[in-house]
This record gives sequence, C-alpha cells and structure tokens, in this order.
Amino acid sequence: MEEKCSEIQSILPTVHLSNEAVEKPDTGTGRQNKKAEDLASEQPSGLEPHYSPVHSQTEHTNKSAVESTVERHFASTKCDFKACSKDIMANHTGKKPYICDDCDFSAAQKCRLDQHKAKHTGEKPFKCDKCEYSTAKKWHLNQHKLRHTGEKPYMCGECGYRTADRSHLSRHIVKHTGEKPYKCDQCDYSAAQKGTLDQHMVIHSGEKPYACGECGYRTARNSDLLKHLRIHTGERPYRCDQCDYSAGWKANLDRHLATHTGDKPYMCGECGYRTIVRSSLTTHMRTHTGEKPYKCDQCEYSASQKRNLDRHMAKHNGEKPYMCGECGYRTVERSHLSRHMRTHTGEKP
Repeated sequence: MEEKCSEIQSILPTVHLSNEAVEKPDTGTGRQNKKAEDLASEQPSGLEPHYSPVHSQTEHTNKSAVESTVERHFASTKCDFKACSKDIMANHTGKKPYICDDCDFSAAQKCRLDQHKAKHTGEKPFKCDKCEYSTAKKWHLNQHKLRHTGEKPYMCGECGYRTADRSHLSRHIVKHTGEKPYKCDQCDYSAAQKGTLDQHMVIHSGEKPYACGECGYRTARNSDLLKHLRIHTGERPYRCDQCDYSAGWKANLDRHLATHTGDKPYMCGECGYRTIVRSSLTTHMRTHTGEKPYKCDQCEYSASQKRNLDRHMAKHNGEKPYMCGECGYRTVERSHLSRHMRTHTGEKP
C-alpha cells in the first residue's frame, strides 16, 4: 500500500498526455498498470529533472513513450484536468474523503490515512534486517537502509551535493534559490520549510508543553524532549558503520563520520564556508544576513543562535534546565551537560 502511494505521488508531476493518447485509449489494463509503474520509478515527486537521481539513458529515452500510453479516465468538472486514478483526482480537487476515527485528520488517499493511523496504534511493521530499527512506513525503512549501504542517489546539479533522502535534496535546493515562502505573521522572519517556521513560532508563544519527568526540563517540541531523554537513558541509536562509535544525536554522528571521510557537503554560497552539519550552515548564513530570529520576551535582546538566547534568559530567571542524573549538576546549555556527562562515562569526543 505504501508503494502504491509512492507511485501515485510520482506520477503527478510527470504525466503529460497528448490528445492522441486521450482519443485512442489503450484497453489493455495490465499493460496500462505496468506503464504507470515504469513512469513512477523515473522521477521523484516534487523535484525538477535537473536535481533527480542519476538514471540510465534508456529510461529517459523511453519516458516519452511511456507518457503517451497512460490513460486518464477521471476528468475534472471545473477545468480541463484529467487523471488516471481517483486518488490523483482527489489531490487535484482538494477533497479528503478518508477521515480518521480517532482525530480530525483527513486525507485524499487511503494509503495516507493508513499511514496516519500508525501514529495512534504505535505499530511499526517494517523492520531493518541489519539493525533494530523499525518504522510504520515502508518508505522510511527504504531510506534507513541506505545508511547501511552508503548509497546517495539524489544529487544537486548546482554543487554536486548528494544525499540518500529525496526530501533532504529538496531542502538543500532552496539554499541555491534563496526562496523562503513561509513567513511569520508576528515578525519579519521567513523560512524555506514549514517545519522551520513552526519551530520559530514557539519563540513568540513561549509555550513549552513537553516536560522531562527526570529533571523538569521543558521544551516546545516533542522531538527535543525525546533527544533530551537520551541524556538520562544513555541511549545512543546513531552508530558509525566504520568503527564502534555511537551517539545520542545524529548531528554528533555526522561530525564523527567526517573524521573518516573528510566530507563537508554543506557549503555557503557567499564565502565558500563548508560544514558537516546543515544546522551549522544555517547558523553561519546569519553572519551574512544579520538575521537574529531568537528574541527575548523580557527585553530588547535578540540573537542569531538559540543557545545564545538561552544563556541570556538565564540572567532573567536563573533557570538551569539541564541536570545530570548522576550527581545533580545543572546548567543552562545542553552542550555543557553533554561535556559534563563524559566525566562519568569516560567518553572521548
């Protein structure tokens, strides 16, 4: 079902039919499905061909022949759009007939609803045969497996950056275009991704609904709480495939891997600065733009980095949310706690 959904997504931006194909439909259902599958494998959803993974010349040569044989049985009543499936038409019209029984979520495709339901059940049926990783989505498992193989099929045509994840390439491309369509309605901040804007918005609301039961640390994001809890549990899910190193945070693993490869895929277009971690490049870019999105709600102070705002806020409230579970040491910054924990574990950075 996951694969079917991926096929539908991939067809959307690439199917362009001639009038001849509409007038002379192919009545062979089996042949039609096969052609649609071939087409779906050729180009990732949402990417221009310039940034697509490398494919063989044969696949690109056959693409136009494939496009001309796909039938479009479903026609819009409001425009000239036609589609080869009901789900694609639902995407076009914006209708979301599939509704979750447990919350307000709705979807245009049944496979999307099935994926969503896994959030309620906690079921993770797709398991990696190389490690203990499991997930609710087959596509996530496929992306995870690339970590074991080292394959990076998605390449940027501008700078040669390569990645195993198509969505990472989409985010990377924005660095070349400079497009930031997501804008804050309370200040001048804008972002390339909606998730980044959502993270920014908590600066204005100040809400921190997620709390640690061990030390009282609070955060605006559940993902940050999950990362924080690894300080107490000692969990290190990110493992190096070239040595015995493991880390609690992916950014730490990325930095470690550079000791093996020397690879620094993220580059500043202004000055040539290169880094291992995408977030480091984002922070660096503010030295050129002068952007300071992190603002104090008690004075006029603003900062280009969140940790600088955290240090500043401690002057107002004296809060030290990061606590060592071994000895009770407390600090304003998570990085300080991470360094402190090495005095107990003996780990070398």
